[in-house]
Amino acid sequence: MYQNKKIFILGMAKSGYECAKLLASTNEVIITDQKEQPKDHIDELKKLNVQVEITTDPLELFDESFDVVIKNPGILMSHPVIEKAVELHIPVVNEMEVAYHYLPEEVKIIGVTGSNGKTTTTTLIYEMMKSMNLPVHLGGNIGYPLSSIISKIKKGDIVLLEISDHQLLNFQDFKTNISVLTNLCPTHLDFHGSYEAYKKVKQKIFAHHTKNDLAILNASNEESLKEMKNITSNIEYFAGQDAYIKNNAIYLQNEEIIKLEDIKLKGNHNYENIMAALLVIKEFGLDKNIVNKILNDFGGVEHRLEFVKKENEVSYYNDSKSTNPVSTITALKSFESPVLLILGGFERSQDFYDLKDHLKHVKHIYAIGETRERIAEFAKDMNIPCTKKEFLKEVILDIKKDVQPGDVVLLSPASASWDQYDKFESRGDEFKGLI
Repeated sequence: MYQNKKIFILGMAKSGYECAKLLASTNEVIITDQKEQPKDHIDELKKLNVQVEITTDPLELFDESFDVVIKNPGILMSHPVIEKAVELHIPVVNEMEVAYHYLPEEVKIIGVTGSNGKTTTTTLIYEMMKSMNLPVHLGGNIGYPLSSIISKIKKGDIVLLEISDHQLLNFQDFKTNISVLTNLCPTHLDFHGSYEAYKKVKQKIFAHHTKNDLAILNASNEESLKEMKNITSNIEYFAGQDAYIKNNAIYLQNEEIIKLEDIKLKGNHNYENIMAALLVIKEFGLDKNIVNKILNDFGGVEHRLEFVKKENEVSYYNDSKSTNPVSTITALKSFESPVLLILGGFERSQDFYDLKDHLKHVKHIYAIGETRERIAEFAKDMNIPCTKKEFLKEVILDIKKDVQPGDVVLLSPASASWDQYDKFESRGDEFKGLI
């Protein structure tokens, strides 16, 4: 499908770079970005005869001669190049859609998406499959573009992908055999324009499914059930009839799998992630001994309610991956000690008042980033003391003076990081370094 084409890649980063390498040998490829890129990446692409252009006006390079546009997932559909491509009826896809067409035959594809919990769920599935010696390859939004692992995948292998809504948006032919939707809640509304548009994009995880394909849904999340009622997949439910908690243990279809006390990860949200993962693993022959060992040892994903340290009887947690209020609610539910909460970041009209019923243990709010003024107003309305600073490093100095033994310091911003950081991992790393 991608041979002898003239291809325009908009946005380099990791996915554009890997996609350009995949396509270079059989196509004419131009890749653009407005930011300077690593010199070794540029040199490598040029050796492959890829035209690399660092420019703030990529529209100057684009015309009707191109056969396809490959868009970085983070770029809006309102970008001038994308609008021009649509006007010219030139297909707009993304790296994962392209790489899908390079997969060998009889590969089993598992896709995991959702507003929250997808990284933890994907990681659990991967750890269990690896321990079961299954031929599994991990990729997607978790940090490994599908293009970068194509050469390792063989006929009959399993491809496990974390898939974001930004990636789903530009899928056309892409199809999974098993799709997991962890949950739905309002997020990324600045990107999609509305919650309705966001939910419609999430439906694409089940695109091209038949009764031979498996959809795994969260029975406790009404939005998921409502939005996916018309999918044609075979459906199984976690936190429902197929995987559930009874007698302080997780059950799969009437069989006890593991006691909650034997699971290192705590919290109902994590139990839901575990149940979703187990429904996937069941399709490949679940080994209870392996599952129990993984769940005994697995302490969670970096930047997601990550325990940083305990000092002078004060516990510090890095939850930088909470980029929306629903994620922060999940974090707040995990603590019964007094919480000093760091909120704020990129402004995308998130509603901090969604947190109002979950602030019982919050004794102080620290507002940072573009949203700090709105957070300060919210804190005032909630009668919670608030310290307002622009940067994370400034509030840490105040927190060090404010904490008392028994407190929890929680970075759970309910906001994306893009006002000050390139990614939420950078924000979390800075927090850990400051602590």
